[in-house]
Amino acid sequence: MDFFSDYTLRIVALGAAALGMTSGALGSYAVLRKQSLLGDAISHAALPGIALAFLLTGSKAPLVLVLGAAVAGWVGTLVVMKIVNATRVKEDSALGIVLAVFFGAGLVLLTVIQKRPDASQAGLDRFLFGQAATLLWRDVVMIATLGGLALGVAALFWKEFKLLAFDPDYGASLGLPMRGLDVLLTSVLVVSIVIGLQTVGVVLMSAMVVAPASAARQWTDRMGTMVLLAGGIGALAGVSGAVISSMSQHVPTGPTIVLCLTVLVLFSMALAPNRGLVWAAVRQARNRRTLHMHAVLADLNELAVQHGGAHHGHATAVLEAAHPGARHELEELEQRGWATRAGDDWSITAAGQAEALRGGPGTRGRGDDEEDAR
Repeated sequence: MDFFSDYTLRIVALGAAALGMTSGALGSYAVLRKQSLLGDAISHAALPGIALAFLLTGSKAPLVLVLGAAVAGWVGTLVVMKIVNATRVKEDSALGIVLAVFFGAGLVLLTVIQKRPDASQAGLDRFLFGQAATLLWRDVVMIATLGGLALGVAALFWKEFKLLAFDPDYGASLGLPMRGLDVLLTSVLVVSIVIGLQTVGVVLMSAMVVAPASAARQWTDRMGTMVLLAGGIGALAGVSGAVISSMSQHVPTGPTIVLCLTVLVLFSMALAPNRGLVWAAVRQARNRRTLHMHAVLADLNELAVQHGGAHHGHATAVLEAAHPGARHELEELEQRGWATRAGDDWSITAAGQAEALRGGPGTRGRGDDEEDAR
């Protein structure tokens, strides 16, 4: 109920939702291109831009500072591209270099600003760790406007950006300017990052880019669905973090949003139908049971061949000597009609012989069967 009655909470939640939707959807491209560190580098590279924007204009207006952050982040990404294309330094190393150099320069500039004799610099340090509680309506409008423009560009170049993410060489063979599209996509990603610095800060902003897309990737194999899911997960985490932080004093909103994202990522990694760890463990256990059952069936068939007919029964102890715990598999074979029991003796049925000859798991050699189980 506080969400509808508390104006401050409503503003913070709306701003966090707009930020989560934008950064989550556009972060899908960074995750698919294996550029997760790019968000961290851009957010840290934006810090000197914020400081320089204040030094040059003397204004702490959000739009001015965001423009400075965008310019610095964009320059940082261009430096990364130049290093990768002109040297033998790999992309992850180039990102680390730019992150460290730009962030260090930003800290130096912030220190210089804080030593000024006036109080005009107060509040700039909130861009380090974020201070969502200071969001105003004009900040929400700015986040929504710039985020909407970024999402609009991504929608306009949807097919081109998909080619860039999955097969840039094929795109180049079609005559598309892949280098220019790379710069455009990076610029859009820069916008989605710098609009969130006031909310979650330089240090945690990369989580807003990577975590929603990583969670969405667990649920689908289609890019369109992934982008929509990532935007929804980012918005959900933003609203949840804002509401949870409002319930207690001295609980920062930005880190709470990131913790909500962490919970959603862990939930997705554990319970997603196709990629979830829990369902993978269930499938693996089921495959192992199936493998063991077919191995018992193969032995029953072999014993029937050796003893001249399927009517000859074989004691449970004999089968358990080769397959410990085989009684459960024998009962499963009986339920399927592949084996029959007479007292404590088991024999294979005609349907069981057909299944064994069909070549199910357990009939091609233990090494192949174990590979199937894995």
